[in-house]
Amino acid sequence: MVAELTRAGPTDFGIASVHGMALTIPDTAFGERVLRRLNDEIVGWLTTVDPDGTPRPSPLWFLWEGDTMLIYSKDGTSRTRNLARNPACSFNFDGNGTGGDIIVLEGIAVVAEDPPSTENAEYQAKYRDEIPGIGMTPGTFAIGYPVPIRFTPRRLRGF
Repeated sequence: MVAELTRAGPTDFGIASVHGMALTIPDTAFGERVLRRLNDEIVGWLTTVDPDGTPRPSPLWFLWEGDTMLIYSKDGTSRTRNLARNPACSFNFDGNGTGGDIIVLEGIAVVAEDPPSTENAEYQAKYRDEIPGIGMTPGTFAIGYPVPIRFTPRRLRGF
């Protein structure tokens, strides 16, 4: 099944969804923007849900791998506890500051079996300059953020 992109009114508002399988990014200008940001952005926001239903957004680093996103997390965080209880979550990027360039992915995220970040060459390449900027080495980052999380988007919204 291929996701559909729909337009509403004068805005370039897109909604794509696939139920029961990974999302297919639409082959449109909106889809190109989504892919560019998934591949190039350094920081995104993962929003999980606390036990009382409160959304809990967290800025984080990620690696887009074609149809899923790899995230490394600290152990014992509200993020990992929330996902263990309820894997439904969303991922978004900052907008452009004036209400545009909005991209929101909804899906599920689970603790995964991926190797440590030090064994992922693409992750290391993407964050080569950022890891020292937070006072860590690749090795200390892998120790501090040992929990791999896989986010699988099911729905895409934005404009």
